[in-house]
Amino acid sequence: MLNSLYEKAIAKRGYIQEIESDNNLESQLEYNWFNRVFSESTDDFSIAAGDGSFNKKKFLTVNFCAVGAESIIYDGDIKKIDDSDIFEIAHIPFLDELLSNYMSIYELKCALRAINEYDVDYYMFDGSILGDLENAYPRGVELPSKIRDNLDETLLNEFERRLDITPYGFVFPQIKDRILADVSVDEKYENKEDFDLHLASVEKIILLYKLLQEKKRIISISKTSSDNDLFNWNIPDIAILDKFTDKKQGISKIEYRRVYKSAAFPYFNDFFKQLQFTVFYVRLQDNKNVLKVELPYKASISEVVKIVEKINVLSVQGYPYLLSKAHNDVVITDRNIKELLKIAKIYETTNREML
Repeated sequence: MLNSLYEKAIAKRGYIQEIESDNNLESQLEYNWFNRVFSESTDDFSIAAGDGSFNKKKFLTVNFCAVGAESIIYDGDIKKIDDSDIFEIAHIPFLDELLSNYMSIYELKCALRAINEYDVDYYMFDGSILGDLENAYPRGVELPSKIRDNLDETLLNEFERRLDITPYGFVFPQIKDRILADVSVDEKYENKEDFDLHLASVEKIILLYKLLQEKKRIISISKTSSDNDLFNWNIPDIAILDKFTDKKQGISKIEYRRVYKSAAFPYFNDFFKQLQFTVFYVRLQDNKNVLKVELPYKASISEVVKIVEKINVLSVQGYPYLLSKAHNDVVITDRNIKELLKIAKIYETTNREML
């Protein structure tokens, strides 16, 4: 079989073609991208950045999972905070979505700790908060009736009370236990993993709400993006800008966006829908990649330039150093999973080993 795959690979040499320019694109670039040299801010400020990671090992009966997040603070000295856990999860079709929610909770809690405990002036997120809000609540798993019946102010207050006294880990398992406490032995109810997914999403939404109370401190930075609002091609804007902007320092046209009208939130719907995001692309250094930046408020051009100059202070090779370091620190590799299993003395035959 491998020989036939090698032959097909040879036949497809050059199959993925480079993006080719046309006259229409060149004219669009004239008002969508502007070469500009950015200096480094001379202001005195503190800044932090965070990232998260998860990985898993599949066994015959269960999945062994590890999730964690880290924030790095710079206020003249480097400081770190983190949160993580390992656990077993049954075989479920939405495992990656569940683990992604767990990771987001850890990331948000680390961010809140950096802001509340260290009073950082700016916090850089790896990724898109706007994208998180537009996909904040599960769509692939039906909402369990027991949660639907309890989605009220009482549940929200209970979440907020527990979050105020629990800056680490998850609180939703305690909420789940409370909701299921009145289920009789004979009563049928949905899989407990469905509860985990939806309640973890509620916890994530509440944390996003808490974090966005400090929206002027938040900067979201992405190395990749599938958005194509600038050029309306079936190719991401960031790829077009990377390819056709002379590899010079510069910035794109600034756009203002809101959360999709169809996005659903069990709580704080009005708050999230009134948010206005400032979205733009920037190249911090010649011959380096274009980055996508989001600010969760409407920023003027002068405010955007000041933010870029602050990001530029601690950037290396055209990318924020703290974000790069957080990613390198927090990534959970397959080798790490094997080491964790060995330390925990967990052994079981996998499906693959049966072959």
